[in-house]
Amino acid sequence: MLGELSNGQIEGILSEQIIGRIGCHNSDRTYIVPISYAYDGTHLYALSFEGMKLDIMRKNPKVCFQVDTMKDMANWQSVIAWGNFEELKDKEEREKGLQILINRSLPLISSVTTHLSPMWPFVNGDLNSIKGVVFRIFLEEKTGRFENNQSAPIFVTEQF
Repeated sequence: MLGELSNGQIEGILSEQIIGRIGCHNSDRTYIVPISYAYDGTHLYALSFEGMKLDIMRKNPKVCFQVDTMKDMANWQSVIAWGNFEELKDKEEREKGLQILINRSLPLISSVTTHLSPMWPFVNGDLNSIKGVVFRIFLEEKTGRFENNQSAPIFVTEQF
């Protein structure tokens, strides 16, 4: 069965996952790249280093974000959202973004890209000593779809 996810299911997927993909576009070039993120119910937060993704988003802050869950080819859920990139340059806003990233739940075995500093999982008292660019994406529009070969959705813990 194919179907649309409810708003509650979309919010659940965005909150539970930690890896998604940003699609950004500028000057006839579209760039899609995976990121490690945290979601606070309104914004996606991420830490990145200088490169093509940041260059493009600074020129065109309109982005697309995609995240999914997948048990197998017949049992999956996918969320797509559109929003605006904002670099957090203010010290307090940057610290807030880093704290949201620090507070997310990570798997016991995780990638170095999810670690905010070499001291991970421990945090230095000065969050602004963490290197990189902190940014957030305000999500303006969200949609979700699923496929399920069971009689009821199998990934969803809450249905609204």
